[in-house]
Amino acid sequence: MLAVERFRVNGRDVWIGVIFHGRIQGVSFAFTRGELLERIRNLAEFLRRRNVAVSLDVQPSNYTELVYRVMVGELDNEKALSELSFEGVTPFERRVYEWLTKNVKRGAVITYGSLAKALETSPRAVGGAMKRNPYPIIVPCHRVVANDGIGHYNLGIEEKKFLLELEGVKEWTS
Repeated sequence: MLAVERFRVNGRDVWIGVIFHGRIQGVSFAFTRGELLERIRNLAEFLRRRNVAVSLDVQPSNYTELVYRVMVGELDNEKALSELSFEGVTPFERRVYEWLTKNVKRGAVITYGSLAKALETSPRAVGGAMKRNPYPIIVPCHRVVANDGIGHYNLGIEEKKFLLELEGVKEWTS
């Protein structure tokens, strides 16, 4: 199923889409409805390639509100982890996502290298897991930065900066 809702965040429209079946299978967000729908289509294709049964039939859900509450800091990321299905996620990716969500709290960042060291893996492997994260916002991949700058973000640098600024992490957004 798919739930889509628009929220007003810091004076800006934010569209949140959640693919779910029992639990959250994937999350996306964008500043326009059209961009969100394109991202949802791409996310659904990604999940299907990983053998996740996905339906994009629209159905109301509280999941969009849950993602919004995490986004604005009303709900801790870790508390939302139990709502994720982790379908189609490799054991390595799940380990990265859970460690990041439990250890890098709102208002903080970690470098790809530091995250890799904590998980005894390579920065490149961490970067790949971040790129494939089907649960942005809940799994805060936007909090992972490069040694020398903001780094990458699958949904776009403008979106990463928006989330970091919303969390009060301004030194990485200029």
